[in-house]
Amino acid sequence: MKDTKQQLWERFKRFCFEFPPAGFDLDISRMHIQDEDLDSLREPFEHAFRAMADLERGAIANPDENRMVGHYWLRAPELAPGAGLAQSIRDTLRNVKTFAADVHRGVVRGAKGAFRKALLIGIGGSALGPQFVANALGHPKRDKLEMFFFDNTDPDGMDRVLARIGDDLGRTLCIVVSKSGGTKETRNGMLEAAAAYKAAGLDFSKHAVAVTSAGSELDKHAVANGWIARFPMWDWVGGRTSELSAVGLLPAALQGIDIDAMLEGARACDELTRVAEVRRNPAALMAAVWYLAGRGRGDRNLVVLPYKDKLELFSKYLQQLIMESIGKGLDRDGRVVNQGITVFGNKGSTDQHAYVQQLREGRNDFFVTFIEVLRDREGSSIEVEPQVTSGDYLQGFYLGTRSALYDNERQSVTITIPEVTPFAIGSLIALFERTVGLYASLININAYHQPGVEAGKKAATDVIKLQKLLLDFLRTNPGKAFSAEEIAGGLATVAGKDVRVDPEVLYKLCCHLAANPDRGVRVEKAGKGVDSRFGM
Repeated sequence: MKDTKQQLWERFKRFCFEFPPAGFDLDISRMHIQDEDLDSLREPFEHAFRAMADLERGAIANPDENRMVGHYWLRAPELAPGAGLAQSIRDTLRNVKTFAADVHRGVVRGAKGAFRKALLIGIGGSALGPQFVANALGHPKRDKLEMFFFDNTDPDGMDRVLARIGDDLGRTLCIVVSKSGGTKETRNGMLEAAAAYKAAGLDFSKHAVAVTSAGSELDKHAVANGWIARFPMWDWVGGRTSELSAVGLLPAALQGIDIDAMLEGARACDELTRVAEVRRNPAALMAAVWYLAGRGRGDRNLVVLPYKDKLELFSKYLQQLIMESIGKGLDRDGRVVNQGITVFGNKGSTDQHAYVQQLREGRNDFFVTFIEVLRDREGSSIEVEPQVTSGDYLQGFYLGTRSALYDNERQSVTITIPEVTPFAIGSLIALFERTVGLYASLININAYHQPGVEAGKKAATDVIKLQKLLLDFLRTNPGKAFSAEEIAGGLATVAGKDVRVDPEVLYKLCCHLAANPDRGVRVEKAGKGVDSRFGM
């Protein structure tokens, strides 16, 4: 039997929590949760709160890497373990502001004049956070620098970005972000950008800034080539939690965004999410919802639906934050658990014309997190109908979708903010960072390492090594053509009789090389693609 409107109102009064210091409300009334469900998690949360407190005091969070996790110190340096660490955080923030001011005043400038654009080169958290913030808080008429991104090792994608920058390379500042300096996607983007500058008759080094660890490959490269500036990344800040470090603060400051307000919002939310009482702690409430909805196993997907164009990239940002943190094969005790929460989303009301149909009537394997923004726009709105604006329709679509989903037993959470501001963005970032940490404690996994990502990187490196062997083999047999199986046999002979070379991978490599004329590999097509022959 469906809840009556009065019953829903009573649930709303009981389960809509207001958090004025952090600037948002959290409504879990449309989840199938009762007070006793929250009470049942009291003991697990006591452990989670203690673990989080230990983390903030500097406990080793990653035993396999022997490192701390301290992104919370970025907005509260006084909590960092050690005066030197706290001073380093403060110095970096001051240096970011000073550098941005010098760029805005034209003291730091490009070969063709004051910088008007910025190109950030990064991957994963080194790009997703800055992209999200740039889109959420930027404005074409107010931005002091227009932001562009290389966030992949796709040559065509980089060409498209460079085409948009056009003849302004001499007034474009490049920010290269890589903690280790050895991340291949970022390295490739840097080399592509440097080649573009050289082709334009410009010195890339006089337009480049590094955000990296002290002593990394990138740091050494920047010093040796006289880059404009360097800003630190610390081993205790993971990429997916780095937006409020120099990784995100530098591009935001260059764009003209109020980074102090972002930090203030995160700090305000952090203070609330340290409270060791579930009903007074918004991150604990969120973690409880995730746990109860998915039965502690991630049985339900998380659909993120912000009803605001500015927050379109929030779901993409949260995909990495949540899925890289929670998606783990083993728990802390070494047991196979295959944990994870699948995150997807776009924006409302666009999704009304996309996958909301399935949400309403298809598989009931998800719950929604709506982001409601009360302020429509900065100025006044026209009426598209008597007493109705476009923003009223957006609100109507949100409320209608929420109601239609709940009427069909689909659950949802709503986070309501007054408007999209730097304070609000900082607060939302902190809210989900803490939720991830608390939820990870509830399910006994380590949220702060990513062995699956490292495995993928190693496999990619092995493929590149194989490609080099393939090209050497073809060059030493000019004028001849071979099938993938024949190449595999030839390489195995060269490498040793016990080595097995995967002919499928070789075939894919040959097809890719042959599709790019500049690589010098030709293909002799056969009736069936796999029987094609390749040579130089």
